[in-house]
Amino acid sequence: MAWLEYLLPLIFLFPMAAMASIVLALRSLHDARVHSPFNAPLHEPGQALRHRLDQAFSSLFLNGALGPIISLAPLVYGMGRMLFVDRQDWVEWALYGLLSTLLVLTFSLLLVRDYQRIRRLKLGLACELAVGQELERLVRPDAHPYYVFHDVPTDSFTIDHVVVTPHGVFVVETRARTLAIGTDGNELNTVAVERERLRFPHWQERRPLHKTRQGVSWLTHWLERRCGVPVPVRGVLVLPGWKIDNSEAAPDILVVSGDTLAQQITELTSGPLNDAIHDKVINVLLERAKLMELKHLRQPSV
Repeated sequence: MAWLEYLLPLIFLFPMAAMASIVLALRSLHDARVHSPFNAPLHEPGQALRHRLDQAFSSLFLNGALGPIISLAPLVYGMGRMLFVDRQDWVEWALYGLLSTLLVLTFSLLLVRDYQRIRRLKLGLACELAVGQELERLVRPDAHPYYVFHDVPTDSFTIDHVVVTPHGVFVVETRARTLAIGTDGNELNTVAVERERLRFPHWQERRPLHKTRQGVSWLTHWLERRCGVPVPVRGVLVLPGWKIDNSEAAPDILVVSGDTLAQQITELTSGPLNDAIHDKVINVLLERAKLMELKHLRQPSV
């Protein structure tokens, strides 16, 4: 029967399928979430970026391990066909070779994508940790009421840091950007801040300012609903390693390099904030953090 010539070579693919199953099982083990054994959320600086970095490494592992297996599958199937046919069809062999080549190119592009993504995420995480470390200097005994929340989840995105001080509430966003290189080989590290955009030496961006304003808007409305009164919130955008030119900047967003962020936060004032509202803001943010952690605990691991 002619159809057996195409069915029987599948036997040679079973060991490769078993290897692929082991790879997928190891990936699920890597993706298992780690949760706090105490009644407190695991929200460290850059927690969202850590999660994305874990996903990127998982994708790199999956593409690197499954790529060779899947790419060789057409050739292994073709060699199995040789055992069950009397006459070789070189056109069929050319198709197997073409398919394997296309699969190799596809997985190579996926690996390059994962590599570039990991590089970007590592740079972003390094900046997040630097800013988080700087903000931790605000945390003092209870007599000095400063409170820092990391990776605060909203309805559709995550705020990098929320700082509560006696003088107001601050949304702190961090953006990591590689320093530009001039034609003379020296670093260009000055960014000009305008009302709606950031002008870097060789490019410009609008999203960082937009994202900071989006975080301020969401937190302002959410705190007003939870506290019952308007709560002043101001945005701070941190660009670690850059010199900031704020001569044309809008007054609603403060753009800083971050090296003296803790001192700058203590000197900022977003508006009047009495002790009762100050404590209420901290309590509702703590409640939201615990609620989001419980939702993550209920979600099955992928």
